[in-house]
Amino acid sequence: MAHSSSTHFLSSSWLSGLATWLFGLVEVGLGFRFVLKLLGANAQAPFVGWVYDTTLPLLRPFQFAFPTSSVTGGFVLEFSTLFAIFTYAFVGYLLQELLEMIEGRGKH
Repeated sequence: MAHSSSTHFLSSSWLSGLATWLFGLVEVGLGFRFVLKLLGANAQAPFVGWVYDTTLPLLRPFQFAFPTSSVTGGFVLEFSTLFAIFTYAFVGYLLQELLEMIEGRGKH
């Protein structure tokens, strides 16, 4: 009997691809935020405001963990954002490893 489509839909390789995509999207968003803050982008600009608003919930667990440095001219170095990027990357890596372990066990 062939595998049902629901089994294929929830396979660990499908979940692994989804996790890679989602964590990559989170990291890109936070990367944009970091660069925009670093360059002193105007938060009133629609795209910049959207990036800040969209990434704020992802940054909340890390806010105020580290000091934020500012330089005259509005340039901001958000260490919390950098820490969030590394943390999400590490969690994504751990999730990938876990899914690969699960997929490896299922093949035996």
